[in-house]
Amino acid sequence: MVTNRNDSVLYIGVTNSLARRTSQYREGTGSSFAAAYRCTKLIYHEHYSHVRDAIAREKQLKRWSRAKKVALIAQLNPRWLDLGDDMLGDGR
Repeated sequence: MVTNRNDSVLYIGVTNSLARRTSQYREGTGSSFAAAYRCTKLIYHEHYSHVRDAIAREKQLKRWSRAKKVALIAQLNPRWLDLGDDMLGDGR
């Protein structure tokens, strides 16, 4: 899941390279929705071995209410820090 600077938008997607996709979000090329809403901050992710499982989870999460998504994020990242910084070595 990625969000914008104000944490007001949540975008959920599937990728086979989280580091590459995180870089794309930051460049504004990750997806048209993420670019339009300036979603550049990686705040939550899960890993799956099979793409079909990842897509099923993506569909499930997209049906959830915002409150339920926020509760899920809070379990891993309660301060909504940008997890992409460590992954990409930005260290902000």
